[in-house]
Amino acid sequence: MSAVIIDGKQIAADIRAEVAERVRKAKERGTTPCLAVILVGDNPASVSYVTAKQKALAEAGMLDKSLHMPESTSEQELLSVIDKLNNDSSVHGILVQLPLPAHIDEQKIILMIASKKDVDGFHPINAGNLMIGNDAPLPCTPHGIIELLKRTHVQTDGANAVVIGRSNIVGKPTALLLARKNCNATVTLCHTGTKNLADITRRADIVIAAVGKPHAITTDMIKRGACVIDVGVNRIPDSSKKSGYRLVGDVDFENVKEVASFITPVPGGVGPMTIAMLMQNTLEAAERCSAQNETHENGNAATHGAHA
Repeated sequence: MSAVIIDGKQIAADIRAEVAERVRKAKERGTTPCLAVILVGDNPASVSYVTAKQKALAEAGMLDKSLHMPESTSEQELLSVIDKLNNDSSVHGILVQLPLPAHIDEQKIILMIASKKDVDGFHPINAGNLMIGNDAPLPCTPHGIIELLKRTHVQTDGANAVVIGRSNIVGKPTALLLARKNCNATVTLCHTGTKNLADITRRADIVIAAVGKPHAITTDMIKRGACVIDVGVNRIPDSSKKSGYRLVGDVDFENVKEVASFITPVPGGVGPMTIAMLMQNTLEAAERCSAQNETHENGNAATHGAHA
């Protein structure tokens, strides 16, 4: 029997609807969540991603303070823009679309973003919070993967989970989230240096593929009944398409779905979840800011009362 195909589009739509309702309530309390997405240059994929994020902001009822800067933007100019956004109290989240032009140091840019406004969860402070079990903000794609598993009722407690790929953006944080007590999986993190990969994946109840190679995960690597989450987005030539290519994942979907219990498609699986979790992170950054302001105001009122 074929696997249940996990509908990432529908689950992401559910989350975005939940976020929109929370945004409505935040506005009633006087706070309008705001995200600034910075795009440097005209990389077609990046332009497409930013456009999708702006559409999601509009649908959620959030403010959009996105900036499109030319390819020639200097590192110092970009740092200066981020500094201004850090000090703009109306902006709750800042996201710099990667990759950046070669003359700009990505790590310098990530470090410049105030950790409380880092809705990507890439700042070292937030990476450290992830490591010790704090929740805000979690990296969007790994958090989206966990939400897919939870909302599809995939059993993670005691499951043997294998994550293939050790990137700071997907692989490592996904492994950490799966190992947390609320997931309680036993996690193996595999990568290009892993020997006998198929022997390891065949023992897994959950396989997370973030390899970056089309159809790298094949049927002989998957245990019957395993859940397979495909993070990969790869272009392969297809003369039947107007674009000349089509998108496929890291998993041989058509064959693996015949042995798996659950599987995500590409596109339509993990991808939509990333933007949904970005919207949630932006909302939660605004909620934290509002709570801190209320605490500060209450503290000032108490101090004023004591001196009255």
